[in-house]
Amino acid sequence: MKDDALFMNKIAAAVITAGLIAMTAGFLASFIYNPVTTLEQNSYIIEVPESGTAVAAVVEEPTGPESISAMLASADVAAGEKLSSRRCASCHSFDDGGPNKTGPGLWNIVNADKGGHDGYKYSDALAAMEGDWSYENLNGFLYNPKQYVAGTKMAFKGLRKDEDRANLIAYLRTLSPSPAPLP
Repeated sequence: MKDDALFMNKIAAAVITAGLIAMTAGFLASFIYNPVTTLEQNSYIIEVPESGTAVAAVVEEPTGPESISAMLASADVAAGEKLSSRRCASCHSFDDGGPNKTGPGLWNIVNADKGGHDGYKYSDALAAMEGDWSYENLNGFLYNPKQYVAGTKMAFKGLRKDEDRANLIAYLRTLSPSPAPLP
């Protein structure tokens, strides 16, 4: 044994061969005992209407957010600022005269005209909207932008928690030389 220079190679070859035999035996046993079979009929039948029209699934989803007015009184501006830095700052600036990014600057946004930020090219749908960004309009938009303005360029899916929206809107309110009065 001591004189055999290939002793370790023989042990390695034996281990590899045993592994290959075990793996081959496993494949053969799987093939023999679990053959692939096709069913004559599906176990679960999905009914499709004959006319070829798609049937939309009815999903019980709230039609919109709760009113924000009462929540603004207890909103946390610091939490809104923190939320904006995590969720909004990559697309929006918050400074007075700050640049437009992927989205428009949000300085002085509360009660500003919808689609009226200078120098930003809004989607046709948002540019056509009339009115201003009141507290309730911001609440509806931040809840689900795509539902509020069908055709908006904003890819954000929205803030579902009432508290988060109230905190964010309270923070946006402070971004003005003269903040809009609370409702």
